[in-house]
Amino acid sequence: MDALAITHLDHGAEGEYHARVPDSSALGRLTYVRRGQVLTIEHTLVPTEIGGRGIAGKLVEALIADARAHDWKIVPECSYVAAAFKRHPEWADLLA
Repeated sequence: MDALAITHLDHGAEGEYHARVPDSSALGRLTYVRRGQVLTIEHTLVPTEIGGRGIAGKLVEALIADARAHDWKIVPECSYVAAAFKRHPEWADLLA
């Protein structure tokens, strides 16, 4: 999955992480709303045509890296992100 490209679109009160793979036009997305330094993660969406490649996990890893870099806190409303936090207790300090 070296060719996976993740980009972050920050629109102030809301934003998204996008994941693109070179062999598909499908787009993986992680969406959030922001209030100050707190990001409420709403959805993680990976179309079936690019599923099974660990893309959702890579989107969450990008979110976690940015949260650490920018001192953000996270509210994982998305069930996938909530489950990822349970699998990674080392991320507990990022919970709002």
